[in-house]
Amino acid sequence: MKITKKILLGLSFLFLIAQFFGPDKNQSSLEDIKSFLVETNPPKEVKAILETACFDCHSSNTRYPWYNNITPVNYWLADHVNNGKKHFNVSKWNNYSMKKKDHKLDELIEEVEANKMPLESYTFTHGDANLTNIQIKQVTEWAKNVRAFYALQQHVAQ
Repeated sequence: MKITKKILLGLSFLFLIAQFFGPDKNQSSLEDIKSFLVETNPPKEVKAILETACFDCHSSNTRYPWYNNITPVNYWLADHVNNGKKHFNVSKWNNYSMKKKDHKLDELIEEVEANKMPLESYTFTHGDANLTNIQIKQVTEWAKNVRAFYALQQHVAQ
């Protein structure tokens, strides 16, 4: 029994010390998102959906829940956010070519229509990010309209 207590005490000490360390937070100015919003011009309903269900993982400005202060949870969340930004990052929208923007919106439509986005691990703790069928339609219709606008711009440029 003494060895078990020593192991538990050692693990508790390590857990306590680990709380003083954590990954960098994904927080920047909302200006990063502004250019995406200006260019794609979502209606207010879609903008609210994007803010609630997308931007935490797909921008450079995450709203962190209280449990992000617990190590190792904060490392798991940081990895989750970094992975989301690798696939689609509205904060880097100005760096994307027109073709890439169109492709990213096509992926958005595909993922949202297939109920793959937002991820279940996100909606588990963010219930307001569960999209209704109406919200899915609003987001995908908006994205399709933006894609049509990009196609028209590309056609005019040629």
